[in-house]
Amino acid sequence: MMTTNTDKKIKQVIVLRKDLHMRLGKSCAQASHASLKVILDSMINFKFFKILILLFNTPLKEWINGLFTKIVVGVDSESELLWIYCEAVAKKIPCSLIQDAGLTEFNGVPTNTCCAIGPDYEDKIDKITGSLKLL
Repeated sequence: MMTTNTDKKIKQVIVLRKDLHMRLGKSCAQASHASLKVILDSMINFKFFKILILLFNTPLKEWINGLFTKIVVGVDSESELLWIYCEAVAKKIPCSLIQDAGLTEFNGVPTNTCCAIGPDYEDKIDKITGSLKLL
């Protein structure tokens, strides 16, 4: 795992809702959306395109140039998912919340399915997600 000058590990945690009983492929797609959205949201918008600038010694740069460590955990409800997402936002940790459009599952109802927390320092993320069980 790539580390900073202070030897802190960098990771991303994907939090999936277990109560939705999504098909495995759907769960994988939602987790992928969440992971990628954090990166896309980090990009700078210019008039006709977006650009990603990786600043020296930032968690994002070290994560992308390192092992790309991802952990997938589960929660039992939408309220738990939203609480975790709001905690990450409040602590200024890069994060994304994914709302599925409901076109293939969820009977056409837009549904919050998962979120990605990080990439950031492991100790910051673990304060929010450390008690969650791996999927």
